[in-house]
Amino acid sequence: MEQHTFADRLIAWQKDHGRHGLPWQVSDPYRVWLSEIMLQQTQVSTVLGYYERFLGRFPTLDHLACAPLDDVLEYWSGLGYYTRARNLHKAAIMVMEAFSGVFPSRREDIERLPGVGRSTAAAIAAFAFGQREAILDGNVKRVFARVFGIAGFPGEKTVENRLWQLAEQLLPEQEIGAYTQGLMDLGATVCTRGARAACTICPMVTTCVAAQTGRVAELPTPRPKKTIPTRHTVMMLAVYDGKVLLQRRPPTGIWGGLLSLPEFDGSLAVENWLEAQGEGDVLPAWDDFEHVFSHYKLIITPLPVRLSALTTEPSGVWLPLNAAPDAGVPAPVKRLLLQLAQPD
Repeated sequence: MEQHTFADRLIAWQKDHGRHGLPWQVSDPYRVWLSEIMLQQTQVSTVLGYYERFLGRFPTLDHLACAPLDDVLEYWSGLGYYTRARNLHKAAIMVMEAFSGVFPSRREDIERLPGVGRSTAAAIAAFAFGQREAILDGNVKRVFARVFGIAGFPGEKTVENRLWQLAEQLLPEQEIGAYTQGLMDLGATVCTRGARAACTICPMVTTCVAAQTGRVAELPTPRPKKTIPTRHTVMMLAVYDGKVLLQRRPPTGIWGGLLSLPEFDGSLAVENWLEAQGEGDVLPAWDDFEHVFSHYKLIITPLPVRLSALTTEPSGVWLPLNAAPDAGVPAPVKRLLLQLAQPD
């Protein structure tokens, strides 16, 4: 398929059938940037509520840069991949300091911001500033692999380089915003994963290599399978005087910077903690449940502890039971805190 044919078809399709009216489809670079970060590895339907709530608390880049990181993490709580929130806060401060509070318009400058890669920077430059830049997120890789019959796992460097070259070649001279949105829309709503693709309504179906050769389910080539390890942890729900104990996670790593429940290797370690900290009882454990990260599964055993007296002040913070779920905590911890706050 020729370059202009692909771009022209895509732009025309987007205008008639693409997504319109999303709250971030504006020229404000702050709002565009925020949406692009939130949409990394998260679906539009999930992001919508968080996006509006976040903007209600941080309506401008200046508000975000001046806010405490704890507040940012609190309003990100439940959205996952918390490194995004920390980088968002760092980037806002960087724009205020390095760019005099003016969001940069060049893709190369945007790419300097923490948490912003080449494709995300290109999308912001295209949507907010009309810059002629190529994007290549997961959905776009799938569209290109199928339409042009590109085999090989897109995460492999040689395949990814070929896709980037194609992305640059296909860029239209005009209407870059509609073209970029069209790529995103086509991958998200029509050229979807596996055999669920709606090829019959795709504007590229007559020239798509995968559709014409029956390889839609095969392309793009999936990631080579590997076993995901499983880890176990005991989360202690220590309650004293109507409050629950939370501890700050390390600034990097899983749930970095968030408040979370104290973790132990087993129930014996919890009993030893109780003996050292005060008086009370270790209650029967709640049912285990599983939380899946991108690179491992975590089996959580919730273990409630009721303290009647404290002899040593433990590290962490005590929050009221009814307020703790609304603090900046990971989603599985919030689930446990909500259950803990329910009347017996």
